[in-house]
Amino acid sequence: MSVSNTVTRPAENRTASADKLLCVEGLTKFYGDIGVLHDIDFTLCAGEVHAILGENGAGKSTLVKCLAGFEQRSSGALFVAEETAEETAEEKASDHLTLNAVSSAAWSHAAAERAGVVLIHQEFNLAEQLSVADNLFLGNELRGPRGVFLDKKTMQERAREYLAELGCDIDPTLTVANLSVANKQLVEIAKTLAKNVRVLILDEPTAVLTQKESAALFALITRLSKRGVGVVYISHKLEEIEQIADRITIIRDGELVGCYPAQELSQDDMARLMVGRELSSLYPAIPAPSDNTEQVLRVDNLHVAGTSTAVSFSLKRGEILGFSGLVGSGRTALFETLVGLRSAQSASESATTLELFGKEATLHSLADARDKSVAYLTKDRKGSGLLLDKNLKDNFSLFALQKFARGLIDLRAEQAAFDAAIETFDIRMRDTRVVAGQLSGGNQQKLLLAKMLETAPDILIIDEPTRGIDIGTKSQIYHFLAELAAAGKALVLISSDMSEVIGMAHRVAVMHQGSIAGILKGDEINEHDIMRFATGLRKA
Repeated sequence: MSVSNTVTRPAENRTASADKLLCVEGLTKFYGDIGVLHDIDFTLCAGEVHAILGENGAGKSTLVKCLAGFEQRSSGALFVAEETAEETAEEKASDHLTLNAVSSAAWSHAAAERAGVVLIHQEFNLAEQLSVADNLFLGNELRGPRGVFLDKKTMQERAREYLAELGCDIDPTLTVANLSVANKQLVEIAKTLAKNVRVLILDEPTAVLTQKESAALFALITRLSKRGVGVVYISHKLEEIEQIADRITIIRDGELVGCYPAQELSQDDMARLMVGRELSSLYPAIPAPSDNTEQVLRVDNLHVAGTSTAVSFSLKRGEILGFSGLVGSGRTALFETLVGLRSAQSASESATTLELFGKEATLHSLADARDKSVAYLTKDRKGSGLLLDKNLKDNFSLFALQKFARGLIDLRAEQAAFDAAIETFDIRMRDTRVVAGQLSGGNQQKLLLAKMLETAPDILIIDEPTRGIDIGTKSQIYHFLAELAAAGKALVLISSDMSEVIGMAHRVAVMHQGSIAGILKGDEINEHDIMRFATGLRKA
């Protein structure tokens, strides 16, 4: 199997201006007595794309929240270049703008936005019941000639222009609640164009975007940087960093590792500096099951609602079966139907057959699947996988509660199992009393994995296991999955990351428009053939 991560940097590499827009020196952040950031130095110049890299929990999001005024720093100095109408020609031509120190108390979110510093969070900050145009101009509404009524027409026209810059044609009159997750992300990004942005901070902006949408975002970043806007970019996708960044600052465990010119670091260098060790074996070796290994799952003629083609496949004990395909190809819908989260579509053709461990079965719900030794890990860990406002132990034990219940819950057994899971899955937190929403994305994913595996399933269906997760945590999860397969568990791996599917799966089922276009195995598993099946250019 071959995995290609080659990305070519643009021929015209941007040279950042020497003008400094934002600078912090010795920034430290404590929550109570828990230190999250320690003595961080960071400088952003006009016209540069400055990437911040680090594992989940390294402190990246906390750092940019301090930069954008959403969190107060505990100590350290922050300097920001103020926009002034009285700049002379000599001052505009000088190598450096004058940076003014801003106290921690004075640097709020509102103050930052007034200075042109805008942060787009990982979590959306949209008014769901308002229109797209209303969201783009929220707090900066345009008014008519008399200044009494909102100028809805002009806001909608400008909203269309801003969205067009991102290559999308979202209707600005639509209510945000009715948009897809990807379109909500594009609206978040478009909001910045309605503001006088000088520093744009993007935290995992492409996690829910398609390749085409991501390319449009990168083109916008290039245009903004040419106008002198400084861009701070956080992503776990190292190929993106290699493609668009001018400089890279790396932090590990809340401490500064260093700041490097992007052209001096390969993706391997980035990974090594992030985790403090070599990651030469990102994808572990996973022995393939033999021809006579037990078949634990067989699906024949499953009709997913809204599709016209039945789906059939099988799965062996100890096998990892990858499901690849473009966004919207129907992978998630297929398995949500299989485990009873969606109703199957009735068809006049052959009846659907589901066999588990050689016996016919029907799965009506996740609880039904659990009781038949099948676990499904949703790709939406925040929306439906975890209760973000509940503590970690309650999240961990909720789905396996019957295991600890003997009339009353055996609190000692529950605590012991939770403690063991923290160690086994290396779930990191600053305090065991935190709620799930305060964990980093990678630790949330490990908590979700621990939660579902506590039910001791023989078949594990896991959807987008490493989306929005740093490379160190990815490596951990890949090794967890390999150990499960080696122990005889059967795994379905649904992923939009082609390298992940190629590196982990024994066989790959490629979906196109709701059906399986082909199943690849061995040396057939490569990017070229997967993409031909995914785009409909090749059929089995």
